[in-house]
Amino acid sequence: MENQGTQQFQRKMKTRHLVMLSLGGVIGTGLFLSSGYTIQQAGPVGTIISYLIGAMVVYLVMLCLGELSVHMPETGAFYSYAAKYIGPATGYTVAWLYWLTWTVALGSEFTAAGLLMQRWFPSINVWIWSALFAILILVLNTLTVKLFAESEFWFASIKVVAIILFIILGAAAMTGLIPMSNSQPAPFFSNFVSEGVFPNGAFAILMTMLAVNFAFSGTELIGIAAGETENPEKTIPKAIRTTVWRLIIFFVGTIVVLSALLPYTDAGVLSSPFVVVLERIGVPYAADIMNFVILTAILSAANSGLYASSRMLWSLADKKTISPVFAKLSKRGVPTIAVIFSMGGGVLALLSSIIAPETVYIVLVSISGLAVVVVWMSISASQFFFRRQFIKEGNSVADLAFKTPLYPAVPIVSFTLCLAACIGIGFDPTQRIALYCGIPFVLLCYGSYYLTQRSKKRGEDYDQYRQSS
Repeated sequence: MENQGTQQFQRKMKTRHLVMLSLGGVIGTGLFLSSGYTIQQAGPVGTIISYLIGAMVVYLVMLCLGELSVHMPETGAFYSYAAKYIGPATGYTVAWLYWLTWTVALGSEFTAAGLLMQRWFPSINVWIWSALFAILILVLNTLTVKLFAESEFWFASIKVVAIILFIILGAAAMTGLIPMSNSQPAPFFSNFVSEGVFPNGAFAILMTMLAVNFAFSGTELIGIAAGETENPEKTIPKAIRTTVWRLIIFFVGTIVVLSALLPYTDAGVLSSPFVVVLERIGVPYAADIMNFVILTAILSAANSGLYASSRMLWSLADKKTISPVFAKLSKRGVPTIAVIFSMGGGVLALLSSIIAPETVYIVLVSISGLAVVVVWMSISASQFFFRRQFIKEGNSVADLAFKTPLYPAVPIVSFTLCLAACIGIGFDPTQRIALYCGIPFVLLCYGSYYLTQRSKKRGEDYDQYRQSS
């Protein structure tokens, strides 16, 4: 159920809002800036394989989330599902991991947005732009849910259109329909296997897979917004199908174009491979166009991130595991205090990214990177235990409006693949710190839950004692 008080979340989000919210959280700097490095690591063919596997993992997790969120459309849903079907301590830990993921992202996104503005306004300090963008995102999230949804729809639409145009122009240049600016012949797919199918070995695919899982994070925002969605029985399944197919087309299509038009050895050393490709095709003002697109991508991700983190806080407060002040809704149905507190966490992450980038910030980033995969594992496990309990209580699977197919194979396979990604981190020296920092943080969350619940129970016992005496 939603808030137990008189105030309720407003169900204002339509399918188009939900799809763009999810795409907005996924398509960001990871695609626009880091895709070249991924190609360099695994080679063109290896990168495409890893993205297809990653998309399959996302789809399996989303099928699990679909059954849960349609049957129980709650705001901040992961916490509720994990708390109910796995255990309250696990739900509490999942909520704080997810909250930290997005607040850390806020800090890095505001910094990146400020740096991008330096291209056009080099004399204005980065911090001024970062502060202005932070205020803009805060305003969009605190006025109304409909304003937030509309702003996110248009932010995400800009980068979606940019990716579609990039794929079309790139395909035309690959096949010779558009001549390259240097008058070279159409490359077709010659760059794909110029250095062999797997230039760095097939094991490089596993290393890329770890980054790919993180790149697809954000699709689960569909579940976060379930409690504020119109007609969730129809909206959520449609949004899941649409989002996953668009992600496959956008990510794989982009990698195909980049791989065809750039030698894979060059891709990883370029600040933005998109700019170089557009310049080789002969698109005027390519750098300025991409700077604008990347800026909107960052603001879109920040907009989604503040929404997600504030709803997770609301869910914790609604279930009375943190202060009930975070569960209060404004007259417009917005958890304003939770939004402001989450923005405060983002500002602290922003400061740590400058003051202590090699210590505090790297710890925060490592935990948040691991957290996304842990959240996906909790979704898969929650659906597995939910279905089992649902049937045990005498219900029929036919009564479910949306059914996860091939149960129990889908939740088991999705959980196992996510677990494999977590274990694989231990074999990559650059990502191993995620385990070193993430596991202690998880243990801290579990310990914190049991300590707060014990003191809460003592307080309740004392109140009962005083009343009885």
